[in-house]
Amino acid sequence: MTIEEIIGLVSGLDGVLALTPSAGDGWPELSWGDAFFYYSPDGVVPTNVQPFATIVTKNYPGDETSRLDRPDTFRVNIHAGKEEFTERLGRTPREAAGIDVDPGTEDTVLAHPVYGTAGWLAVVNPASKTEAVTRELLDTAYRRARARYERRAESSRD
Repeated sequence: MTIEEIIGLVSGLDGVLALTPSAGDGWPELSWGDAFFYYSPDGVVPTNVQPFATIVTKNYPGDETSRLDRPDTFRVNIHAGKEEFTERLGRTPREAAGIDVDPGTEDTVLAHPVYGTAGWLAVVNPASKTEAVTRELLDTAYRRARARYERRAESSRD
């Protein structure tokens, strides 16, 4: 899977706002080249929620263990939630802390090296082994984000 294929897949879902910062658009330089996916049917970047998935193309401060500074390397980060995380990895997010797995391993579903304990999964350079599961996880994260949005919208109407 390429970055462009993932962006096309996720941005094609109903109500998704795909934010792809680049030079001159007002977003911090560190975010340029990355992608952030929100469920936001009004097309406005939410101020009170995190994206449900991201693509990062470089190391961030405190998040260098995936070694995204290697040529042609990126990581898809997916907020899978506790149930999906546990189903995919065979352990809960809290149990994932301290597991000795190389976060730079490619084409493998892993606990996110920083946010794994919060139910985030990651795939470095998804390819043949992880393409189908990456698509499934992105769909699950999308559906969860949409359901959260709808619950909040309904409770604000009450």
